[in-house]
Amino acid sequence: MSLPLTRKDLMIVNMGPQHPSMHGVLRLIVTLDGEDVIDCEPILGYLHRGMEKIAENRTIIQYLPYVTRWDYLATMFTEAITVNAPEFLENIQIPQRASYIRVIMLELSRIASHLLWLGPFMADLGAQTPFFYIFRERELIYDLFEAATGMRMMHNYFRIGGVAADLPYGWMDKCLDFCDYFLRGVVEYQQLITRNPIFLERVEGVGFISGEEAVNWGLSGPMLRASGTQWDLRKIDPYESYNQFDWKVQWQKEGDSLARYLVRIGEMRESIKIIQQAVEKIPGGPYENLEARRFKKAKNSEWNDFEYRFLGKKPSPNFELSKQELYVRVEAPKGELGIYLVGDDSLFPWRWKIRPPGFINLQILPQLVKKMKLADIMTILGSIDIIMGEVDR
Repeated sequence: MSLPLTRKDLMIVNMGPQHPSMHGVLRLIVTLDGEDVIDCEPILGYLHRGMEKIAENRTIIQYLPYVTRWDYLATMFTEAITVNAPEFLENIQIPQRASYIRVIMLELSRIASHLLWLGPFMADLGAQTPFFYIFRERELIYDLFEAATGMRMMHNYFRIGGVAADLPYGWMDKCLDFCDYFLRGVVEYQQLITRNPIFLERVEGVGFISGEEAVNWGLSGPMLRASGTQWDLRKIDPYESYNQFDWKVQWQKEGDSLARYLVRIGEMRESIKIIQQAVEKIPGGPYENLEARRFKKAKNSEWNDFEYRFLGKKPSPNFELSKQELYVRVEAPKGELGIYLVGDDSLFPWRWKIRPPGFINLQILPQLVKKMKLADIMTILGSIDIIMGEVDR
């Protein structure tokens, strides 16, 4: 009887781009020795849509409905950075009420993004139940978005100088009700997940990143804060009205997949604190700076006359972007989302460079999975939290 021969050579396996745990169209070429990972090469570009070049051939207002397709799970942040860049470039002031509304929307969007990270991450580890739980709360957030903006996912709500519309009557009461309900939901998640022995076996010590490594690789967001670095742009480089609220930066020092999970759970609690304070302290006044709607160069245009100034339906503010450059950034759920904008006294940006957090965070993946088991790839990739729409742009 002949015995089967054991293969000694390495095996190359193609994971993706249609793999259910790839979180989009990511492809990994993995070199295996048995179940041990020897090498891993991420292949990108399956979702590349030329977003930067499209921005350079549109006015900001024309481009605004398109930006929600970068990170389609945290859409408010892509809108925020798109209007922040020209606002900083032209020094446009935002009414205080509009700034508070933006903060509320951004933090609701952060919670929605973290929820849709948590469910698939747990499904990657083999736990299906949280995947159904997270949609329960996420739908309530989308109900709030729909009431305020008219859309559940692609909102087109932010405007240069403010927001598109004020919050409808009764919206803030519904928002506070959601905050109270959601805090109970977070407790439920923690009871279900945090001390589960199977979950801990899969995540503790897996995908370790030291604080020095995290800084050297340019990581940001929960990836950086889980490695012991207390860096949050809402505290370090405040924007909107975040410096008027009382909240804490969530961080851990272990640097593994468990630490990244704990940081995101903590961030959802802190977001609720910020929302509650913003709703209670929101001032009155306008929700948009109407001066931003005026044409910058055409001073004698009839649309700038007194009787036209207070009309709701007016041409979009096609003001020219000054001949200067700047880099603007916000703390998105996945990390630092930035825009490098160069104007040249025309309606279109001369250069519009997107700095997506997912793209920068993903580059450390090959180093993290080497010498790990095949099953750990899903844990590590899930803990990074990527969206291929912003990785490929």
